[in-house]
Amino acid sequence: MVIVFALVALLVVSVLVTGNWWMWRRLFRDTTRAPGTVRRVGAAVIAGGWALALGALVAERAGAPFWLQQVLAWPGFLWLALSLYLLLYLLAGELVRPLLRRWLDRRAGAEEPAARPEPDATEVAAPAAAAAGPRGPRGASPATGRTPTLTAGPPPADAGGSDDPRPRPTRRLFVSRVVAGTAAAAAVGTVGHGTRSVLRGPRVKRVTVPLAKLPRAAHGYRIAVVSDIHLGPVLGRGFAQKVVDTINGTQPDLIAVVGDLVDGSVKDLGPAAAPLARLRARDGSFFVTGNHEYFSGAAQWVQEVRRLGLRPLENARTELPHFDLAGVNDVAGEDEGQGPDFARALGDRDRGRACVLLAHQPVQIHDAVEHGVDLQLSGHTHGGQLWPANLIAELANPTVVGLERYGDTQLYVSRGAGAWGPPTRVGAPSDITVIELASRQA
Repeated sequence: MVIVFALVALLVVSVLVTGNWWMWRRLFRDTTRAPGTVRRVGAAVIAGGWALALGALVAERAGAPFWLQQVLAWPGFLWLALSLYLLLYLLAGELVRPLLRRWLDRRAGAEEPAARPEPDATEVAAPAAAAAGPRGPRGASPATGRTPTLTAGPPPADAGGSDDPRPRPTRRLFVSRVVAGTAAAAAVGTVGHGTRSVLRGPRVKRVTVPLAKLPRAAHGYRIAVVSDIHLGPVLGRGFAQKVVDTINGTQPDLIAVVGDLVDGSVKDLGPAAAPLARLRARDGSFFVTGNHEYFSGAAQWVQEVRRLGLRPLENARTELPHFDLAGVNDVAGEDEGQGPDFARALGDRDRGRACVLLAHQPVQIHDAVEHGVDLQLSGHTHGGQLWPANLIAELANPTVVGLERYGDTQLYVSRGAGAWGPPTRVGAPSDITVIELASRQA
């Protein structure tokens, strides 16, 4: 097992080193004429960016002083997103590069001047005779005593008719600069837009879910589902307040916080989570743990959210007037002996009643199906967060985003309200989902 881990780690490091060397080559080496300051600065930027990124990851997991986490988090995590899109846009540039070269070659060929006409015999003979015979004083011809008249020819090809002493870039250098500049601008624009979309707060998404067992009296019941807020060194109290205001603005009957609330300790993030105390819903607010709670001290956070007025469902169930609401711990709790226990949460319930389950990870759907759950509400995937990471998320999760059916059980997966690592989303906008339950008897 250790050997396999070492080989995988070596492969990952090799890919990263190769990818970053190639990125430096395309951005800095191929766009300059010779080694110099630009190339050295480029190497320093790439190496420094990765040093900050690794520092931010290590500081967060090692529980470094919170001020240090905040100092490293913004530049380090943004570099992760920026380097991803620099690499993707440079790869796309490889498809454009030969097309641009070909277009420039054709344009240069079309602009070449027509060939000069061939000189006649007398034009050739006179200079030849002058060159062959001995010259008199100041270049006079001995035959005629006259100095031949010299006609100015075309200027040298490299003169260009310009007073600028700098050499013009070659077509290869010009193409490299165009591709690199475009890729850099596109990457900065993509990351900038994706970061702005996170910081402005999640949008409300509304989904209607019919439940066969739901009584007519509960038709239109609204559950506000929020997941993956990820309060931490980047997203703090101000962001939490935006989430609370957005949820309260939907006037839900019930609020479900389905894990990954925080990335850090209660000591560091307690003030950031304080706005959660202002959540308002007729039937209250409920909470289940996500995997990141177990990186941050799950027991302390369960106690803290209870103090803030949320009700933790730790492998537990509560009977609401028209349906059962249950919650299970995240699978990450298994290492601490606090993993999900479906039998405890659902084993003795009346299966004639509709049941809604809060479970952080979509992979828990299979246990939910076995226990006759009608609807599971999850998060965890972020919808991929940074395209094309959604393709990887699809390999690890049965559903990445949205509503799908598994037998008699429906699964809804939210993209989440915040972001982990880079405070950036591309192709996966953040959301708070209002689930409106529908009775088939209505």
